[in-house]
Amino acid sequence: MLYAVTMDVRLPDGMDPDVRADTVAREKAYAQELQHAGVWLHIWRCVGQYANLSVFDARDNDHLHEILWGLPLFPYMTIEVTPLAAHPSAITAPPGTS
Repeated sequence: MLYAVTMDVRLPDGMDPDVRADTVAREKAYAQELQHAGVWLHIWRCVGQYANLSVFDARDNDHLHEILWGLPLFPYMTIEVTPLAAHPSAITAPPGTS
């Protein structure tokens, strides 16, 4: 199943710089692992924000829930999830819908 996921990150102002750097590095490694596995299909920055819009191909809602809870930055995020379906006017089927 495909999901559009918007993640808005709000790190605490007083966060220790070393903890912040470590958390961000772990987030990057986890995100790239999921991209290489074909689960995290797309990731875009939301201009002017510490946020992204991503597309995931997860088995089901529970699988996506596990993925999102595994994000090292999860405790600092506001997340919106929108399940996606193929549009009848699309000239090609998106990945995960055929």
